[in-house]
Amino acid sequence: MPDSSSDSSAAAETQYRPFGSGARAFRGGAIDALGLPALVLGASYLGFGSLVRESGYSLTLGLFSTMTGWALPGQVVLIELMALGSSLFAICLAVAMTNMRLLPMAVTLTPVLRVPGRASWRYYLAAHFCAVTAWVFTMRRAPSLPPEERLPYFLGFGAMVWAASMIGTATGYLLSATVPMQVSLGLVFLNPIYFMLMFMGDLGQRSRVLSLLIGVAAGPLLFQIDADWGLMIAGLGAGTLGFYIDRWLPRKGSGKGGHG
Repeated sequence: MPDSSSDSSAAAETQYRPFGSGARAFRGGAIDALGLPALVLGASYLGFGSLVRESGYSLTLGLFSTMTGWALPGQVVLIELMALGSSLFAICLAVAMTNMRLLPMAVTLTPVLRVPGRASWRYYLAAHFCAVTAWVFTMRRAPSLPPEERLPYFLGFGAMVWAASMIGTATGYLLSATVPMQVSLGLVFLNPIYFMLMFMGDLGQRSRVLSLLIGVAAGPLLFQIDADWGLMIAGLGAGTLGFYIDRWLPRKGSGKGGHG
């Protein structure tokens, strides 16, 4: 029986078509991001802009944070620790640990985007746009594109949602005086809800379902044991266990109990 991953790849090949050039791929990525992805991310950053103002910091600082850091959980940690008067070392360490989730995405995405002979600085630039939204859309569409169109598509998508985040930061900061703080800060939670809905389309893969269920069960327990490391351990452990349990369980239509 054919492997399900090959079936999904074939479906992707029939659903998407090459753009024909790098410029068109960049434009196509920007258009794909212009709808719901940019809207949700921009709305999430309304809450961040409001947080910056309520914490007593300038719009310039908020925009600079989004322009350079562009990782909402880490930016929230940054503002909160600055407001508490934490040391620079503690702030840098906390932000780095919060944003460490982006490293596996960058590691898995780079080989997909890489073209032999292309200058390496392009990939360092691309790494800045490695947000969850851009990663998910690019990993779905890239296999159907020629290698030379993949990086432009990703940059177009990433640049659009990054620009929406900048606009959201500025708008949230300026509107925070007229919108209740509870409402504007609540918009921050649009981001994780949207990410969860995006991954719902991948629940046909057993390893991801197993990882999700293990994470849901282990996350609250480990958080009670260690609030600093519990969530990270739950995520890493759930993903690892889900992967290996999936390899150990028999495949659909196979009488064998595992992989040789």
